[in-house]
Amino acid sequence: MKQVIKQAVICVVGVAAAFVALDYAMTGSDVKVSYSTNECVSVENFDGMFFKAGDYSCENMPEKFNHIWVK
Repeated sequence: MKQVIKQAVICVVGVAAAFVALDYAMTGSDVKVSYSTNECVSVENFDGMFFKAGDYSCENMPEKFNHIWVK
């Protein structure tokens, strides 16, 4: 019985760790840049359940972001 409980706890901890890692990986920002002017148009911040992406804008750009070209 102890072995079953131990394996269940390990499984739950593993799934929780995978969920937290996925949540962290999905947190980030998209920066939309104009084709013609090559200037920032807007910034979309995507918060996770546990992690905050930050309050970024065109004036306060994140270090890492997805670059999206727009008209």
